[in-house]
Amino acid sequence: MRMKMAMNKLLKIVRKPLHPRSQFTPPTASPSLIPSTPIPTLSLAKTSHHQLHEFLKAHLTPSFTPRDLLIFLKNKLHYHPKFAHFDLHIFAWASTIDSFRHDHSTYEWMVKTLAITDRFDDLHSLLHGMVSKPCPCSDGIFSCPRSEPIFRFALNAFCRVGRLDDAEIAFESMRRMIDGKPSVAMYNILINGYAKCREHEKAMNVYQKMTKDRVKPDVFTFNSLISSCCRNSLFGLALEMFKEMKDKGCSPNVVSFNTLIKGSFRERKFEEGIGMAYEMLELGCEFSNVTCEILVDGLCREGRVLEACDLVIDFLEKGALPNGFNYFFLIEALCGEENVHRALEVVDQLWRKGNAPSSISCTTLIEGLRRFGKTEEAFQIMEKMLREGILPDSVTCNCLLQDLCEVGRTSEANELRLLASTKGLDSDGMTFNILVTGYSREGKRKEGKRLLDEMLDLGFIHDLASYNRYMNGLSAF
Repeated sequence: MRMKMAMNKLLKIVRKPLHPRSQFTPPTASPSLIPSTPIPTLSLAKTSHHQLHEFLKAHLTPSFTPRDLLIFLKNKLHYHPKFAHFDLHIFAWASTIDSFRHDHSTYEWMVKTLAITDRFDDLHSLLHGMVSKPCPCSDGIFSCPRSEPIFRFALNAFCRVGRLDDAEIAFESMRRMIDGKPSVAMYNILINGYAKCREHEKAMNVYQKMTKDRVKPDVFTFNSLISSCCRNSLFGLALEMFKEMKDKGCSPNVVSFNTLIKGSFRERKFEEGIGMAYEMLELGCEFSNVTCEILVDGLCREGRVLEACDLVIDFLEKGALPNGFNYFFLIEALCGEENVHRALEVVDQLWRKGNAPSSISCTTLIEGLRRFGKTEEAFQIMEKMLREGILPDSVTCNCLLQDLCEVGRTSEANELRLLASTKGLDSDGMTFNILVTGYSREGKRKEGKRLLDEMLDLGFIHDLASYNRYMNGLSAF
């Protein structure tokens, strides 16, 4: 009888929205943000009522516990193709049963489910309900130890989609629930959320509240504030925050420096940005690939390409250049300024020190060398990159083969083709056509005939007429 009465309550809940709209906090995010996915509120058909009733009877005993409900939600309802979207309705229905009370495990599951499925209005209401009806762990003199982690997950979700007012409300609700002060991580989530939405004043207000609560900021706190300053063109204030960071005994990391360097370049303060890079080295902070990309790209975009070259070589000599740094942008800028000789020197120096170029860096350099008629240098780069397993694209390879054939070096071009094949770069019809034409021009009928036979075996010659045309070309010289 008790289970039947409880089921009648559930069917009433399912037939109407879980919460009246007036109880929801109006959405504060901009229209461009991800909208909340509403929980289905249409009435179930009569047959569905019966099916839901039978489904619950099969998996929940009349006097179920929070652990029973959690197992049901996680293992039964969550994967059900028809009733999974009624998870919150069943969660609310369980609250109406006199003998039942949600604990932190059911609250945590429901909070995470609503956050992951972007049901933010319902998440807001659930957190409000959690404050008014807390976990049984809070019945004593101490609060539930899982309260802060639950709110942390919700806070992250709200900040992820820019619902910062909801995040602020959740933060204040959590403060009232927990023992003592919130952890620094909770403040960091809120500060970072405001920083990403360019609400710098609110980010600073949270930081001031944090210091007032005597919560010690960490490197993530200051990195978010420095980023917020730079996003809002407050580079002077960013430097002040950086100084305050060090004054409070917080060691800056590579993210701190990268943010400041990028901010200084955005303000066209290049000397300050480069000075910060050298300060990193003095403090023993290693460069990341991002650090070098910010420096090189920033200087090259301003036309200070040679200065970027000198900087990279200096970092290389100091052993500060990170492995895997892709200096493509630098090579492209040098080739764009028709300074292919300097580009070749940079690649050679970096390569000899173990900083192998990427495939796109090599092909960019090869194209630059070809454009200025430096076929021999382009050939040497291509051969070296193939021997080290760096594969070019087929277009670049074919263009270089054609350049070699045009200067009477078809045999070397064919050897390069064979080397590329052993490394995984297959020849195409254009490759063979270039080489056969080159042998024809040099009067090497035997070598050309050998290539024609290979073309025939690989299916690049589709009819006898094409084969005869190639043979006639070989016989004409």
